[in-house]
Amino acid sequence: MPVQRLNHAVLYVRDVERSVAFYREALGFEVVMGMKGAAFLQASGSTNDHDLGLFQIGEDADPSPAGRTSVGLYHLAWEVDTLAELERVAAKLTELDALVGASDHSTTKALYARDPDGLEFEVSWLVPAALLTDEIIAGRTRIRPLDLDADKQRYGATTRGGIGVSVPA
Repeated sequence: MPVQRLNHAVLYVRDVERSVAFYREALGFEVVMGMKGAAFLQASGSTNDHDLGLFQIGEDADPSPAGRTSVGLYHLAWEVDTLAELERVAAKLTELDALVGASDHSTTKALYARDPDGLEFEVSWLVPAALLTDEIIAGRTRIRPLDLDADKQRYGATTRGGIGVSVPA
């Protein structure tokens, strides 16, 4: 049987408590288990044992050189169910001064942010399969600025995203 989905990610961070506070406030994650120097968080509505593990390595840790001077993971992406939720997350990430970009990949509407250690992540909404057209699919070859107002007009603010794409129909 092929891989089904990402079950969880684990990050090394400078300060577990600071990172837990960030992911709780920014994305609504909740701690499901913790121990000295480690925490395991779960996203609201997730059925995973945990979605994010955090391991503290201390304030003296160097920044990750991935993508600048070495190979390494660029970012993780979490999916939201509606454009209204993507808009709420955008506002929260802006409030936290964590939002670093927003892109329209045609089939995917994406926000990019950095956590307190500078690790980048994405929060996205996927156009449901029933709304995909040849034009939308062809649009994946270019990246445009995200226009949430226009996307909410086109798809609806509460339309469930990813149906038939990342979520079974």
